[in-house]
Amino acid sequence: MVISMIRRHVGHTGLQVSRLGLGTMGWGGSNISAADARDLLLTFHRAGGTLIDTAAAYGRGGAEQLLGTLLDSVVPRDDMIIATKAGFGVRDGHRVVDTSRTAMLRDLDQSLERLGTDWIDLWQVHAWGDAPIEETLAAMDYAVSSGRVRYIGVSNFVGWQTAYASAWQRAIPQRTPLASAQVEYSLLARRAEMEVLPAVRGLGAGFFPWSPLGRGVLSGKYRHGTPRDSRGASDHFSWFVEPYLDNRYRGVVEAVARAAEGMELQPAQVALLWTRDSPGVTAPLLGARTVEQLTCCLQTEELTLPPEITAALDDVSGGPVQGRP
Repeated sequence: MVISMIRRHVGHTGLQVSRLGLGTMGWGGSNISAADARDLLLTFHRAGGTLIDTAAAYGRGGAEQLLGTLLDSVVPRDDMIIATKAGFGVRDGHRVVDTSRTAMLRDLDQSLERLGTDWIDLWQVHAWGDAPIEETLAAMDYAVSSGRVRYIGVSNFVGWQTAYASAWQRAIPQRTPLASAQVEYSLLARRAEMEVLPAVRGLGAGFFPWSPLGRGVLSGKYRHGTPRDSRGASDHFSWFVEPYLDNRYRGVVEAVARAAEGMELQPAQVALLWTRDSPGVTAPLLGARTVEQLTCCLQTEELTLPPEITAALDDVSGGPVQGRP
């Protein structure tokens, strides 16, 4: 097991996080029990992990509630960097994005209560909404000035939205600069390289890729079918996995599997290393459901991919990565 994970600065801020984060999208539902969550958090903490990513929307607040029961009782709150999100949820069975000042601050108050903490280390707007972004950002500034939030970021913004929000915050010195952006990024999802990653690097912000294992597909578990105990077989998450089970992604999955075999690693480890060490990445967010899955990823701490393997994976998944040495 890893003794101490390397930490990285979140962009040009003073905030430092472990270079792998633990995601909690599956917490608070039927996929991950309270006992499983406890074991995941304890394993992550013992490996030197500090970054925990959650959201008010995950499990309709259940993920934050579950995490809150584990802070201080299982791991010290002060050891963890808690990143959560606001402005997105489910109402009457429909997904709703509400980034108004009222909704954002209501979500924040509820997040603090569920987490059992006085502050959020990194508070992110979950998605671009219909409310004016200036209103959303003003609410985030207020949260910082009131002492309930320390840093702010954006999630699932495209490049121009990220740049707009950052420019607005930079226009007046009293506003809180954007610390980070978070979008999907992996060997199966490289769209972030078109606009988001160049914007993030240019703005000096941190970058947190979610689903660095291609929603689990890059682990190789779906190469010969859909395992019964996988997210792809779940009523709640099959929609999440299915897009990457298309034949057009098969070549990338097989290339990762071949590289893993040659290096005597697991496919998930190869895919994670590619994302973790890509230019501009601060910390990939791991959606592990079991301690075994998480441990596999944590064992990459002292590993790197040989340049020729990295180049081959770049090539098979879409071409050279801008900024890679």
